[in-house]
Amino acid sequence: MKELDVVELIKEFNGLPVGTQGAIVLEYDGTYYEVEFFDSTGDTLGVYTTPCDVLEPVVYN
Repeated sequence: MKELDVVELIKEFNGLPVGTQGAIVLEYDGTYYEVEFFDSTGDTLGVYTTPCDVLEPVVYN
């Protein structure tokens, strides 16, 4: 995963449910990312330092 990739939570994190999407805004060391999470209307829910083991990239077909 890299900066500006859209990601999705695969585990509940920081009060956000599984499936919440966000965009990576900063990569720290490959194990943590700064992610801006948003709701279905595009409103920001928060920006959190997030471990990579709770994220997966969103693939658009």
